[in-house]
Amino acid sequence: MTQTAQTIIEIIADKALLELGDLTTDTRLDALALDSLAMVELIFALEETFDISVPFNANDPGKDDFDLSSVGAIVQAVEGLVSQKAA
Repeated sequence: MTQTAQTIIEIIADKALLELGDLTTDTRLDALALDSLAMVELIFALEETFDISVPFNANDPGKDDFDLSSVGAIVQAVEGLVSQKAA
């Protein structure tokens, strides 16, 4: 597991009030029952931690290109944004 993935799992576990061992990259976010406030806090934490801007519309979360379906999808999306920024 990459350091990025580990950091993202730690952030999600914190926002979902779960233990680190409760999450894997296959964990679906809809299974965590995060409310909209927790989702916004998650996005802000990702942006702050990785110094990126996440394209996210809280009013219509499925409309953006940022995939929030699973932990693994978030890892891929964040790694993509980080690499775009570095380019």
